[in-house]
Amino acid sequence: MEGGLADPAGLGLYPSHRCKNIYLIRHGQAVHNVAGEKDYAAYSFPEFFDAQLTPLGWDQVDDLRKHVNVCELAKKIELVVVSPLLRTMQTAAGVFGGDKYISTSTLEEEKPLMVENAGNSCRQAIPSSNSPPFIAIEYCRERMGMNPCDKRRRITEYSALFPGIDFTQIENDEDVYWKPDSRETDEQVAARGITFLKWLWSRKEKEIAVVTHRAFLLQTSRLFGNDTHPSIRTHEISRPFSNCELRSMVLVDTSMIGSDVPIINYPGGAEKIKA
Repeated sequence: MEGGLADPAGLGLYPSHRCKNIYLIRHGQAVHNVAGEKDYAAYSFPEFFDAQLTPLGWDQVDDLRKHVNVCELAKKIELVVVSPLLRTMQTAAGVFGGDKYISTSTLEEEKPLMVENAGNSCRQAIPSSNSPPFIAIEYCRERMGMNPCDKRRRITEYSALFPGIDFTQIENDEDVYWKPDSRETDEQVAARGITFLKWLWSRKEKEIAVVTHRAFLLQTSRLFGNDTHPSIRTHEISRPFSNCELRSMVLVDTSMIGSDVPIINYPGGAEKIKA
């Protein structure tokens, strides 16, 4: 056959050491979601400050937990990155934490990932044993400003509720980014998304779950997919996320950002030395 494929359009080759598998997850249904669907103005109501999951939201978390175990994704995850808001941390702990039941004797031996009834959840404590490391970072928060549901608590409060989450990447105890009189634009959210992806690329882990928010995921993902089929961009990359939806993506370094040496590649070509 002459020339092989005349046009390889639709296919792509990338060095594997320049790729990471990331699993993007939106939090389960929270109380502000229910109120906001009935009246959009409810997002500005103070009673929804740092909104927690609803009972249905916890059911969604339980269903996703079953899914990631059945498909054996839970065994692959090396790191869980989570937005420091109650609904995302509840979701992350519920999906990727240890066994649901934790005894008093076990609690004495290890700190739980989430304490009992964290955020009025009516849930038992979730252990951190047999689960990947969890780290909270501000970059992947929801659109910030004006809406109390998107304002976080003090980190010292979260540390007491989620002892197994690493908060050391967050510099300020108080929420210094949320403003009562201004809200981030789409462009500002997207720019923060790019900063987040660059931070994610700097991590050594290759299999990373990210538990975050609808607007953050939407504005970040809309920056990508122009080099794919329009249907892929519309339906698989930039479509809005449902509550507790998970999508697997490949994060690719196409501009020499990373400096990792491929450990599997072998140079070949060397002549065999005879004894």
